[in-house]
Amino acid sequence: KAAETMVVLEDIYLPFRPKRRTRATMAKEKGLEPLAKMLFEQGNIEVIKEAEKFVKAENGVDTVEAALAGARDIIAEWVSENQQTREEIRALYRKKGQYTCKVITGKEEEAIKYKDYYDWTEPVAAAPSHRVLAMRRGEKEKFLLLRVMVDEEQALSILDSLFIKNENAAGEQVKLAVRDSYKRLITLSLETEIRLESKKKADEEAIRVFVENLRQLLLGAPLGEKSILAIDPAFRTGCKVVCLDKQGKLLYHDVIHPLSSPETAKREGDRIRDWCRKYNIEAIAIGNGTAGRETEAFVRGIGLAEDIPIIMVNESGASVYSASPVAREEFPDYDITVRGAVSIGRRLMDPLAELVKIDPKSIGVGQYQHDVDQTLLKHCLDDTVSSCVNAVGVEVNTASKQLLTYVSGVGPKLAERIVRHRDENGPFVSRADLKKVSGLGGKTFEQCAGFLRIRNAKNPLDASAVHPESYSLVKSMA
Repeated sequence: KAAETMVVLEDIYLPFRPKRRTRATMAKEKGLEPLAKMLFEQGNIEVIKEAEKFVKAENGVDTVEAALAGARDIIAEWVSENQQTREEIRALYRKKGQYTCKVITGKEEEAIKYKDYYDWTEPVAAAPSHRVLAMRRGEKEKFLLLRVMVDEEQALSILDSLFIKNENAAGEQVKLAVRDSYKRLITLSLETEIRLESKKKADEEAIRVFVENLRQLLLGAPLGEKSILAIDPAFRTGCKVVCLDKQGKLLYHDVIHPLSSPETAKREGDRIRDWCRKYNIEAIAIGNGTAGRETEAFVRGIGLAEDIPIIMVNESGASVYSASPVAREEFPDYDITVRGAVSIGRRLMDPLAELVKIDPKSIGVGQYQHDVDQTLLKHCLDDTVSSCVNAVGVEVNTASKQLLTYVSGVGPKLAERIVRHRDENGPFVSRADLKKVSGLGGKTFEQCAGFLRIRNAKNPLDASAVHPESYSLVKSMA
């Protein structure tokens, strides 16, 4: 009951935890625990004479030194499992622990991307998350040696103050046991613990940054219902071009090669101007990946109308979307290059509606995302997407199954039923209509109704963030 944290509880439980066969347990099996207790008390005893009493060949103790060594092993385990030992040495690691990182000899050329860490020292408490994760990745890839170190003399001074009572022969044996305990048992255990603590802190910070970046991307201002010409740039294979109507439906697709020669660039520029006229294009979206800047410069130089904005769009995850089941379901007759370009165009129209179709981890707005706790990352990213979707609200008559999935109380199966009901029975005319969907009962309606909007409904409140249970209150205020 006195334990305020899991760490303290673990320290209290440590002596009672079932353990594998250790040097201390083997020494106890040889009957050396009474000698260990005698030495640990540090009375003025004749150590050699007392140890001789425990020399028994049948117990596997052949010499006095073997008896003393076994007793010291027992004392070393007592010291390492002592709660105060762990609290004070842990505090030293937290306050003064240093990351020391070195390149593995002979791997200097292979590990060149980690050159900043070839001979690196930094306080654990001050190490930023990106450096912690970078060093751990280098260690995992077997390029770096990473340790957490503290001043040994300072640590031993703390242990001596806890366990050395007398400067006599027994005290000398305890001192030897303390040093063995520190080097063999305590450092390994607490270094592992501090590294895990530091990793957890780094994970949380990296995920926090990832979440914030994702939130900003999802809540980016939508261009709205505009006819879009979207370009997925590339050098060798050419730029994929798609034309989308105001609802994001694919009208036309083609490939251009504007970056190969001046003559080709002029011809491709003419084609783009023709498409802009033919499909009444109101904006141009260009992916920001490979060849993105060059393609943008080309498009800006072909003399388009000034009222057609040219906008660079973050294309991270577009390739993941284009190969996904969602994309195959939407565009079964088109290849992945066309699907990727469509995704870029739709992101400009409505970032949130398009990005929810992609696993948040694939959007690529986080550092070292594959090195952090994947369960925590998924939980936080899913929560963020759900939070953004519910903060904005969802037009139930046009929303995709993927977008509806993130609405509070809905989920994948119910989202599918809502879309099926909409396809079979036509648009919902009021929020009350949602109750006709199979599986959408009173409790679920209560959870999701406030986040679902119905534009042009008879009751204007159905298009607002006001929950149906508050309609009467709003009417009384009007």
